[in-house]
Amino acid sequence: MNPLSWNSLFPSEYSMNNYITLLFERGFARNLLNSAIVCIGSVALGLVLSLMAAYALAVLKFPGRNLLFAIVIVGFMVPFEAVAIPLSSLFTDWGLANTFLGLILPGIGNGLAIFNLRQFFLGIPVSYREAAKIDGASEIRILFQIYAPISVPALINTGLLIFLAQWSSYLWPLLMVNTSDMQVAAVSLASTFGERGVDYGQNFAGALMLALVPAILMLVFQRYFAAGSSSSGEK
Repeated sequence: MNPLSWNSLFPSEYSMNNYITLLFERGFARNLLNSAIVCIGSVALGLVLSLMAAYALAVLKFPGRNLLFAIVIVGFMVPFEAVAIPLSSLFTDWGLANTFLGLILPGIGNGLAIFNLRQFFLGIPVSYREAAKIDGASEIRILFQIYAPISVPALINTGLLIFLAQWSSYLWPLLMVNTSDMQVAAVSLASTFGERGVDYGQNFAGALMLALVPAILMLVFQRYFAAGSSSSGEK
């Protein structure tokens, strides 16, 4: 184990040994892939679910809509840690332990994502929907062919919210996974803290890789915000 020193932060010699050891000898590359699978699945399913829920709460009129929205608001204010243990017991009984589905499902029902999209949908002129209804379009078609294309900035923002929540998730994977080949990167990185010491070189290397992924995503997708905003005005 490498002791903590100034050389851990500012090394006198630069080497890729810590990255190579962590990625291939300790299996961190597989853990990064697991995290990517969980995040991509959560974003894909979460965006579809959030889109439909936000459209219903913002556009459709039905009894109890405001009460349902209030429940959504209260729901994302409850700390996930408060329900994680009983929820993990339920998932285990369903046979979802050590599965990608078990890791993905809690991340797709994101109340903050629904709130974010609903607020954006409220700013879209109702004349768009009215014109589409006159042409005989169904609600699903209006959602995915009119509202979704207009809502590119909100969709990117919402997707990033879901991605970051899953990418940095620690407690839920810790409860649901007990095999190293299914574990996600955040939990696997904690294994660099062993009973006999800490390998700070590998720990910092893993932390840098975990931080680079969301940072790169933010840099790549930031240009779409302005492009999506310019298409949201009524023509």
